[in-house]
Amino acid sequence: MAIYHLHVKVIGRKSGSSAVASAYRSASRLRDDRIDRVQDFSAKRGVVHSEVMLPENAPEAWRDRERLWNDVEAFEVRKDAQLAREVEFALPREMSVRQGIELARNFVQSEFVERGMIADLNVHWDMAEDGMPKPHAHVMLTMRAVNENGFGPKVRDWNRTEMVERWRERWAEFANERMAELDIDACIDHRSLEAQGIALEPQSQVGAPAHRIEDQGTEADRAALHREIARGNGERIIANPDLALDAITHQQSTFTRRDMAKFAHRHSDGIDQFNEVMDAIGNSPDLVELGKDGRSEDRFTTRQMIEAEQRLHHAAEMMAERERHEVSDTDRQAALARAEARGLVLSGEQADALAHITDGRDLGIVVGYAEPARVQCWAWRGRHGKRRAIRSGA
Repeated sequence: MAIYHLHVKVIGRKSGSSAVASAYRSASRLRDDRIDRVQDFSAKRGVVHSEVMLPENAPEAWRDRERLWNDVEAFEVRKDAQLAREVEFALPREMSVRQGIELARNFVQSEFVERGMIADLNVHWDMAEDGMPKPHAHVMLTMRAVNENGFGPKVRDWNRTEMVERWRERWAEFANERMAELDIDACIDHRSLEAQGIALEPQSQVGAPAHRIEDQGTEADRAALHREIARGNGERIIANPDLALDAITHQQSTFTRRDMAKFAHRHSDGIDQFNEVMDAIGNSPDLVELGKDGRSEDRFTTRQMIEAEQRLHHAAEMMAERERHEVSDTDRQAALARAEARGLVLSGEQADALAHITDGRDLGIVVGYAEPARVQCWAWRGRHGKRRAIRSGA
């Protein structure tokens, strides 16, 4: 079950952090010149990909992680200097390692590197306590403009709250688009539970270290608050199991018993309440059993999802039967001629696709792979008797 997680923080000397030491995410051995110490993290496991990605005009020498972060430390002279920004985000566990790495690289390239940041990307494929993969990525980012001569001024726009919100939204878009391409029945949502219409209280993440030391200070308070919220959410679900079903199907249209158990574990406190939550979900009249899937797991959905699918199917059939938007051969050839004049020449398959979506039916669907180069998608739409060409780049 894909989860949404993206967290941004600043690495700075004010909190006692070091840029070189913070690069432990790479599981490498790095010398910290500022304190004359070797930081050896090579024993760390689970790192499946590690690279420094450079924007245009950045010195090639900074592909060396040790050189990069030592140069950052040397350039920043203030005692309270902000050294780097870290973005951590969860990768969909439904993806393969190769697919997850590719997704992380594409997101980092688009949202950080192309904006001028140097990105130290490290993808971890750890295992969670339930034995399932827990893939995630750490990205350390420089905070100054760079050119072939080195560092320039700090870019204040990168610190804006609006930029963080953009990254959160864009990560959901990147992940959801790729999961759809891979035919993975899951999606993630960057919005709050309230904005999604899910009547459960948000819960902070509390890791294993917090549980082990929950009798110590701040971590104890966080763990106690987490349990209190989880207990309250469990009571809500027991009283109305549709809350859980709505939340689960918001991410995926079908789900397994394991998915239900993960959700119940997060939104309950203790084994007794967990069992009550599972019983409530399992006995809901809106739960529909679909049978075994390809991995011999029982798969479920809800009555609401089946009804929505039926409505969508009916609407698609109605649209496919209507023919109100036919484009004449004359107009089609004129559009192709104008495109060719600008250097866009369609292949045979692309010409067939154009003919298919302009044949007059209200609904026309084309499925295909994007080419490595920039993709141009053309469609004709009729509205109020007008025809127009629409182009989108990918």
